[in-house]
Amino acid sequence: MKLDRILFFIAITSLMIACKKDPSVKDQIDQQEQKQEVTEEKFDYVVEQFADLKILRYQIPGWDNLTLKEQKLVYYLTQAGLSGRDIMWDQNYRHNLTIRKALEKVYTSYEGNKSDANWEAFEIYLKRVWFSNGIHHHYSNDKIKPEFSQDYFSSLLAATGTEVPKEVYEVIFNDQDAKKVNQAKGVDNVALSAVNFYGPGVTNNDVTSFYGKMKSPNEEKPLSFGLNSQLVKENGELKERVYKSGGLYGSAIDEIIKWLEKAKGVAENEAQGDALGLLIEYYKTGNLQTWDDYNVAWTAATEGNIDYINSFIEVYNDPLGYRGSYETIVQIKDFDMSKKMSVLSENAQWFEDNSPLMDAHKKDSVVGVSYKVVAVAGEAGDASPSTPIGVNLPNANWIRAAVGSKSVSLGNIIGAYNNAGGSGRLKEFVHDDEEFELEEKYGQLADKLHTALHEVVGHASGKLNPGVGETKETLKNYASTMEEGRADLVGLYYLMDPKLQELGLVEDWEKTGKAAYDGYIRNGLMTQLIRLNLGDDVEEAHMRNRQWVSGWAFEQGKKDNVIEKVTREGKTYYNINDYAKLREIFGRLLRETQRIKSEGDYKAAEALVEGYGVKVDQALHAEVLERNKQFTSAPYSGFVNPVLVPQANEADEITGFEIFQPKTFEEQMLWYSKNYNFLPEVN
Repeated sequence: MKLDRILFFIAITSLMIACKKDPSVKDQIDQQEQKQEVTEEKFDYVVEQFADLKILRYQIPGWDNLTLKEQKLVYYLTQAGLSGRDIMWDQNYRHNLTIRKALEKVYTSYEGNKSDANWEAFEIYLKRVWFSNGIHHHYSNDKIKPEFSQDYFSSLLAATGTEVPKEVYEVIFNDQDAKKVNQAKGVDNVALSAVNFYGPGVTNNDVTSFYGKMKSPNEEKPLSFGLNSQLVKENGELKERVYKSGGLYGSAIDEIIKWLEKAKGVAENEAQGDALGLLIEYYKTGNLQTWDDYNVAWTAATEGNIDYINSFIEVYNDPLGYRGSYETIVQIKDFDMSKKMSVLSENAQWFEDNSPLMDAHKKDSVVGVSYKVVAVAGEAGDASPSTPIGVNLPNANWIRAAVGSKSVSLGNIIGAYNNAGGSGRLKEFVHDDEEFELEEKYGQLADKLHTALHEVVGHASGKLNPGVGETKETLKNYASTMEEGRADLVGLYYLMDPKLQELGLVEDWEKTGKAAYDGYIRNGLMTQLIRLNLGDDVEEAHMRNRQWVSGWAFEQGKKDNVIEKVTREGKTYYNINDYAKLREIFGRLLRETQRIKSEGDYKAAEALVEGYGVKVDQALHAEVLERNKQFTSAPYSGFVNPVLVPQANEADEITGFEIFQPKTFEEQMLWYSKNYNFLPEVN
């Protein structure tokens, strides 16, 4: 499960530092950040900005400390990841690859006027499509609307000899397939979602009926049915098209396998090599038992400097939460910060034992929660250009309970965000000087701590009642937002606990907690609305969870004025009057959220999410958008990846690597399209 790119908007848009990342002793963090400022002050983190997007760069700290063998491992893993890049495009929408290739042909071959507004609008549209891995916005899920006319586009196609099928041409401009993922209540979410996980004519009932008949060989270890396939109707009969060598996406998967086999040959240890072998076998066969075997082996392989995420993993893009989006992140361990952060893993049982959960929903033994701060060396698929800042895997509840999980914080990504941001919005939306000063002094640490608690303790916490199915089956379209909200609440509950100071993670637990609570409420009730168009409902799972957590807490505290809505000079602010009572409210909501998950209470999940997480106060939304107009910084950020270039001797043996930073966004996107083009336009 990923702490989404999300969170850095909380930290950037919501005020540059708001609710989730890793912890450590404050003076040590300060020393590290000061060192980074000295060594990195000349590095240009910002590539460009357009529409609502900012493109950044990141460095790879620790690269020079790796052995050549370790550097080869990183290189092979990044190549494996990039080889599957086009899978994500096709998963997002069936026409994406056709559209992208047409747009890129126009972009690279058009010789007409490139100085007018029409061409600029075309360029921006192409860049937005690149950023979102398709024609639907990466966060809102709405289809991106071109700001050029059909006539102009037709002229570009004619001038460059580019042919586009009529249906594909029209879908760029019409209202068909308007939502990539439709999470609305009371509709057929599968039928109304453009995401390419389901074929034409497949409905919600088809999906639930199809998988409802499947039984795992071991009911205590349920397989992740649907994770690596597309469900289609052929002659009226439902059928899975499995992602594997020789199956759907086979040509790209064969390239992934090629590079993973090279990576296995330079594995750091036997456990890592065995895990890579199982991942290769999974790609070859598509066998979901092999997927579970791989996840068990991967979770247990904690030694070494290099780790990775690779395959069909997160289910946020499936309206019913079955199918995994292709994703890869290659990571280098940050030894210093990981050592500081290990204190949370070591005390995971204490947090579980002292949580406000019902005793029946607490784990007797929190197994194998490993937490590391890592430096990203490369990303692809669903992790790029828009990246998470924290990840906790595997997602299967039974593996988490029996074996544990790996939780990572993407340290160099967070550092790049921090170095590329500003604080203007913070001053605009804080209630008073005290709130501003708390955020300035404690906000970054609070943000790191929330993310660590969310990932290490939150996702590892709690258990299902005996006989209750997997959350995706019981809570259905609300599963993702309920799980992310539950993990958020674990973090929020403990951010106001003196235990954090006892563990040496903070110097002042109360002020750090106050900064965290201020930032979360400010973002959940107000500033995240910057990301929405006026009139929109909240659709994205993480945005929903921040709103329903904040909205429920606000309503529950009205009697005692725990959170006060203040209007001053026509502007709205939220001021927390009683942090201790707010913590109690968060604890009650955590208890109820865990109960809902543990019991599989769909109706309660629906009431919570629909009642507090979907609808937006339109007057407040209009006000927030108006207040935000003064700031030029884009609300969403993503990254180009450093390029690892191997150096070889006369025998064609790799002797070292050079790292290059892309000069522009389009440079990298076009280079990727040229060099990792392993799928046909229609799959």
